[in-house]
Amino acid sequence: MDLEHKSIERLKTASDMSLRLYKQPLVITTSGGKDSSVCVALAERAGIPFEVMHSHTTVDAPETVYFVRAEFKRLEAKGINCIINYPHYKGERVTMWSLIPQKLMPPTRVVRYCCSILKERGGAGRFITTGVRWAESIKRKKRGIYETMPSDPRKKIILNNDNDDRRRLFETCTLKSKRTCNPIIDWEYSDVWDFLQAEKIPVNPLYGCGFSRVGCVGCPMAGTADRQAEFARYPTYQAAYIRAFDRMLEERKRRGKIDGSWRAGFTGRDIFHWWMDDGVLPGQEVLDGFEEI
Repeated sequence: MDLEHKSIERLKTASDMSLRLYKQPLVITTSGGKDSSVCVALAERAGIPFEVMHSHTTVDAPETVYFVRAEFKRLEAKGINCIINYPHYKGERVTMWSLIPQKLMPPTRVVRYCCSILKERGGAGRFITTGVRWAESIKRKKRGIYETMPSDPRKKIILNNDNDDRRRLFETCTLKSKRTCNPIIDWEYSDVWDFLQAEKIPVNPLYGCGFSRVGCVGCPMAGTADRQAEFARYPTYQAAYIRAFDRMLEERKRRGKIDGSWRAGFTGRDIFHWWMDDGVLPGQEVLDGFEEI
């Protein structure tokens, strides 16, 4: 069975479980990136009932926001329900800019609170899909084709094979936690682009502008050169980060936490240089003086 048909069968299986266990259609999550575009296209071809959900991170590039809006308009015209998930923290709507002062630290490669709050809280109590692929990173090689996401990680079930012996346990588990299907988990980078181009599926226009990834502007998981290019293209985002870092320093001072690496006299621009890991201040792996709350 080729990759496309294998992935469609996974979506059909996930859809059946979603309707049986949750009494609701499968949710296809989309970031506005290429992998999400593949998942949406496969769900359409699978002929299953589904909804589409996008997490509004507040730091997506404008082109991504416009692309998602256009895709939602196209899907809604077909009668497909589309959902925008707005981030909340401690019961309040937040943006990246309001979250940083509350956390007393920037998001870093080591402490990625931004992902858990701005991106990953949508779909609670539903069966969702993502465009996660094993080829993307070593960490993602630990992900499964099917997964449960209970609050107690000891109860998590991960199936790494379509015929995994634990599949019956996954299908009969009565926990109403989030379940995830990663239908294209075994696709390579070239498989994604071959499919999109062969089927003439529209993609985020940023790929045509030289971007190799589409995500939050300034994401610390991206390379320094990519981040510098993003801020050169979107200088208002850089200014917003610097203002957020200034407010973060003010809040640290108010709480008596200006010490160690965060001495009095530092500015939001100083923190921005540190965060960009450009040699002006010690790099991101140095977290002295920070604490996550």
